[in-house]
Amino acid sequence: MIKKHLAILGAIVVLPAFAQVSIAPRFNAPIRGRVEHGDGTTTAGNWSGYAVTGSDFTKAEGSWIVPAMTCKTGTEYAVFWVGIDGYEPTSKTVEQTGTEAVCSGATATYSAWYEFCCTEPIITIPSMTVKPGDTMSASISYSASTGKFTVKITDERSGQSFSKSAAVSGAARTSAEWIAEAPSDGEILPLADFGTVLFGKDSTSIAGTNNAKDSSTHGPISSFSTIEEITMEKSGIKEAIPSALSSDGSSFSVTWAAK
Repeated sequence: MIKKHLAILGAIVVLPAFAQVSIAPRFNAPIRGRVEHGDGTTTAGNWSGYAVTGSDFTKAEGSWIVPAMTCKTGTEYAVFWVGIDGYEPTSKTVEQTGTEAVCSGATATYSAWYEFCCTEPIITIPSMTVKPGDTMSASISYSASTGKFTVKITDERSGQSFSKSAAVSGAARTSAEWIAEAPSDGEILPLADFGTVLFGKDSTSIAGTNNAKDSSTHGPISSFSTIEEITMEKSGIKEAIPSALSSDGSSFSVTWAAK
């Protein structure tokens, strides 16, 4: 049976004009409210996308196109990322990197970030300027010799890139994920209208995504024996819905549905 499966942040968001605005600390967290339905699908309160499970994951790679937000009133959030850990109940960490959009009233700001969840909130990367329509590539790798994870993210439009390495205590390395998320500040925050976000080579033309490597498997999402397709759902209402995997076994989309 195929099963299919992914975390949260906060700090300073970079405005298009390079001004900065303070945002309350938040986390891209392990999956919350996970319910597996036994048919390869899962519902969760904060994640939508795909996860694969296994043992001793050493790499996850992803690519996506930054979607443009439709902002209305209030403050809403949407994050898109690739990571290791956070899906299985025994996994209490997530090692991840991605992009975030914050709607404040009718205005959206975009940024890149990383997080070694959950000893500290998300860390915005001020050296990267992210815009809607940008193609992003990212990876998380683990080195047994150093005991550290390395996150790397690149904006293919601008060529800007960032990497960071750190040891993560208690990391289980039992899953890899490609996710659209509503972050948390203790409670799950409102999900911004991101329209549709596109993941994988079919949309980004970046080969080798979305791939992962564990102790027995190295390849696209479809090459893993345990895959979970995750729909974000709150109080019985679907908020973000993933598509099926495309014929390359890795590409998919997630569509905002919280109307």
